[in-house]
Amino acid sequence: MAHVLPFAPAEPGPAASPAEPAPPGRLGDVLVGAGAIGAEALARALESQRTQDAPLGRILVADGLISAEALGDALARQSGLGRIDLDAAPADPDLVARFDPYLCLALEAIPWRDLGPLRVIVIGDPRRRAEAAAAFGAGAGEVTVALAAPTAIRAAITEVFRDRLRDDARELCPARFSCRDWLGASRRWWPRLAAGLVAASACAAPLVALRLLLVWVLIANAATMALRLTALFARYRLGPTVLEPPPGGIRRIRARRLPRVSLLVPLYREARVARGLLAGLQALDYPPALLDIKLVLEEHDTLTRAAIEETPLPPTMEVVSVPADATRTKPRAMNYALPLCRGEIVGVYDAEDRPDPGQIRAVVARFAEAPPEVACLQGYLDIYNTDRGWLARCFTLEYAIWFRVILLGVQRLGIPIPLGGTTVFFRRAQLEMMGGWDAHNVTEDADLGMRLARFGYRCEMLPTTTMEEATLTVPAWIRQRSRWLKGYAITWASHMRDPWALWRDLGARGFLGFQVLFLGALTSYLAIPLFWLTGALTYGFHVPVWQGLPWSLRLAFFVSMIAGQAIMLAIAFIAARDAGRLRLLPWVPTLCLYWPLGAVAAYRAVLEIFQAPFHWHKTEHGLGPAPLAESPA
Repeated sequence: MAHVLPFAPAEPGPAASPAEPAPPGRLGDVLVGAGAIGAEALARALESQRTQDAPLGRILVADGLISAEALGDALARQSGLGRIDLDAAPADPDLVARFDPYLCLALEAIPWRDLGPLRVIVIGDPRRRAEAAAAFGAGAGEVTVALAAPTAIRAAITEVFRDRLRDDARELCPARFSCRDWLGASRRWWPRLAAGLVAASACAAPLVALRLLLVWVLIANAATMALRLTALFARYRLGPTVLEPPPGGIRRIRARRLPRVSLLVPLYREARVARGLLAGLQALDYPPALLDIKLVLEEHDTLTRAAIEETPLPPTMEVVSVPADATRTKPRAMNYALPLCRGEIVGVYDAEDRPDPGQIRAVVARFAEAPPEVACLQGYLDIYNTDRGWLARCFTLEYAIWFRVILLGVQRLGIPIPLGGTTVFFRRAQLEMMGGWDAHNVTEDADLGMRLARFGYRCEMLPTTTMEEATLTVPAWIRQRSRWLKGYAITWASHMRDPWALWRDLGARGFLGFQVLFLGALTSYLAIPLFWLTGALTYGFHVPVWQGLPWSLRLAFFVSMIAGQAIMLAIAFIAARDAGRLRLLPWVPTLCLYWPLGAVAAYRAVLEIFQAPFHWHKTEHGLGPAPLAESPA
């Protein structure tokens, strides 16, 4: 016997056939007639609906005017369908498992039970009764449709298809783009063989090896300097606000309703920042009915779940529990949650993020006016705990350099942008078509930026800022940075498995830019000890091998390294000013002491490429006081 809520017929299953016409009456009239809402509140909601791509019921629930239970009652009255409580009367798992989980999620519907020749299908939206009957009615003598809570339907789907969804999340990225087997059994030997050959060659002919090393560093450093100088020139020529949205940018989409936006917020051991995160998300200035926020938790992370449950979640937020797997990474968790999203735009935030309240409106406005090939928007990142010490100040300067000067220069050059891991937004259809994120890549963001370009799309920088938390200790900083550099190295190796295909996909400019951004960045960090060693060997010690090198080569290397740092310092002064961080200008020269920490992280990353290529070093958040409300200009 099914557990049927009010408005269902007295028989075991709900009896409204999908072919039957719904009884007359509008949802608002039903709600007013039942005393669930007043006429004035209904009129305000209907006015809001004119600019929102959302049904009236979702607007009323999201605005707190009615409960989800009251909406379910009203929809049942309006449609003449019965209601089933899936918690009290679960669906038949064997019946559900016969169908495609992604179709079930898309329709928010599942076959509930077969009662003899009658198949009962539950749906979350009465408007989809015909689609659901057609999708799940095969093999049944007769079909009838009932209503159930959409959240309960999604929970039933994820329970029945737990293993399928877990495994698909791990393998979602196409194999030819993924790094998951780049050190597999068939390929594990070649990096070790290459390293062995390099070491043997250096021992056999140290002078030749040293010459080749210096020449390579010179080439990489020259290319990196050229990119930085181009970014600096573009900043002076076009100014810092060239990409500011036009006044009243959101008015540009008045010809259509505002779209629904899904936000993925992956969380792992983030109990300390949960309360601030929820407050920051609720401060977003976007219609609540159009926000679909997924708090993505690993199923065994009970501490974060308990912290989230301390505060009642609004209807716009839903906790997604990711099944345990040997691959426990942020991109795998996002891949798992992606099919559960309902928005046409999908954004990503980190646990410690404090986005600008108007950020979603800026994203929607830019997507509305951008050409279809712009499939991604990347916002700026800044730091809210800058005053917590020297390391945090340098971290703030580094973010300003990267997001406010370098990446803008990359965009203006037409080079694919290596995305940041947060404040990044996608057109959902394109994201799904590309295969989501690579679950094994520890810099899934940078990899996806390259894959966007390989599929013919591009990313634009958007001048809207999210405040983040900087790591405050050197060991934590090195762990975080080694993960980033390890991911850069693996991303480079993965895409370079077929260089000709990469050249065809990116073109000459994109291909060369890819080498500079990834291989050049790694080379810059790995060469820092060589820079200091150059000075010591030139002016302090007599080493025959070193003295055997041409003086011009030694001088060129030393000058290029100094010039590279001088250019970065110049960019730092400009970036600090553009970010409204004038009080950090005295700290800019100390970046010369900050960058060598990256060399330590780079050499650690090289070791981990062979020992733990997919290990994710967790960055701890919430170690300091909560951020202030204001952000830099």
